[in-house]
Amino acid sequence: VAAGCFWGVELAFARLPGVISTEVGYIGGSTPRPTYSAVSKGKSGHAEAVRIIFDASTIGLTTLFGVFFDVHDPTTLNRQGNDVGTQYRSAIFYSDERQGPPAPTAPQ
Repeated sequence: VAAGCFWGVELAFARLPGVISTEVGYIGGSTPRPTYSAVSKGKSGHAEAVRIIFDASTIGLTTLFGVFFDVHDPTTLNRQGNDVGTQYRSAIFYSDERQGPPAPTAPQ
């Protein structure tokens, strides 16, 4: 998920029962192996994101999406709090068809 600065987002998910691991990184851009400098200057097109590995028998997508919408405001374009830039945009990525697309479960 991309929901602003990845450190705070990672912490929110890492604390959840059923989350096995989290990993911060960049996703959605055009540059392979982007650097922090390229991402923070808006040159790579990447978003800061958190990969969440979870046990689906312990925690479901509904709970994960609930946390996603609790930790940030997806209606603010390219901004979360004091963090401004395209790298702070809101997005949900999924690794297989069983997990997505998530839009139908998102609050309206």
